[in-house]
Amino acid sequence: MPSITLFSGAFCHGEEVARILSQAHGFELIEDQKIVAEVSERFDMSENKIREAFSGDISVLNRFTHEKERSLACTKLVLAEKLKKDHLLFFGYTTHLIPEEITHVLRVGVIAEKGYRVKRAMEEKGLPENQALKLINREDERAASWTGYLFKKDSWEASLYDMIIPMDKKSADDAVSLILEYVKKDILEVTPASEKLVEDFALASRVETTLGKEGHDISVSAGDGRVTLTINKHVLRLSRLEEELKKIVMTVSGVVDVETKVGPGYYKSDIYRKFDLKQPTKVVLVDDEREYVETLSDRLLMRDITAAIVYDGKQALSYVEKEEPEVMVLDLKMPGIDGMEVLRDVKQKHPDVEVIVLTGLGSKEDEKTCLELGAFAYLEKPVDVEVLTKTMREAHNKAREKRLNVSDRKD
Repeated sequence: MPSITLFSGAFCHGEEVARILSQAHGFELIEDQKIVAEVSERFDMSENKIREAFSGDISVLNRFTHEKERSLACTKLVLAEKLKKDHLLFFGYTTHLIPEEITHVLRVGVIAEKGYRVKRAMEEKGLPENQALKLINREDERAASWTGYLFKKDSWEASLYDMIIPMDKKSADDAVSLILEYVKKDILEVTPASEKLVEDFALASRVETTLGKEGHDISVSAGDGRVTLTINKHVLRLSRLEEELKKIVMTVSGVVDVETKVGPGYYKSDIYRKFDLKQPTKVVLVDDEREYVETLSDRLLMRDITAAIVYDGKQALSYVEKEEPEVMVLDLKMPGIDGMEVLRDVKQKHPDVEVIVLTGLGSKEDEKTCLELGAFAYLEKPVDVEVLTKTMREAHNKAREKRLNVSDRKD
């Protein structure tokens, strides 16, 4: 029996259609949250970070961490393994990660005219019209950002689906009837050829995941055990990188041969960077002295430590909520929310973030208070950059150890 992917606009009866297909017609419902939870458990990733990967937004540190690409590679691997069964119903954003080449999967989109959706949002959520419209626009922008990132297409581009059902003109039962009628077509039968395409998807996903663990962000395709790696960023020693990639990929089960090639992005100015898991990369510097902190960032970069910069306490707290850094280097004396308040808030809400206080106007009493609040270290300006670098690496190691300990307790 074929499987189905279902992607729905907000307030378009998508949940109702999925429920009927699952409860009345026996399709195993696999929603985004189920996939996210499995990826998180298997690959020791934050569920929030995995969910954030399902958007077009890209973290300022992603060019160094490849966190988004690794999250999506692991998600594709979980999807590929589930596709080895049939009679499945995938519902949500992850549906767009399943390759269109797999012919025994019916791709369905359900959407409605905006006025109809606004009315439903007003009824279901008890919202005034302007707030209902704002909510729907926000959800539509998120969906468009996601498909724009993957395909450079709008979320309701006809080519992304086998059928699009207008839910302002059809009931949920009507939509289910249309889907069941279509899913019986011969073209959607499970065949040895379509099953082989699932195996190819699984192999490519295993390779992407393995490369991601080694810090590489490479486009991967696979067929009959033969893997093609496409390098889309300029690299100074191409042959050396190709040799390293082939060596890694040949360790993956099912790979019989590897070839590498350069894609269009190779000829652009962006430089290929391998993500080094041993180096602090999820770092934020917080200081209102712009010239000082930007110079410090440059000096750290020369030592292979990349860092985001924010210039006040409010930005720092917002950054921690969104990006979940491992290490923060924090000035104390700032206008508005000062460093002491930032430290207190971060250690209460995000205790795994290691905070290094770096200040030029502190006191012994400040040092005592900072350490009591949970600061990893207290340093004074001007600081020897080698001392700061060593301290940051130690803080990074402690943050990573905490994560590993949490993972071990889950197991």
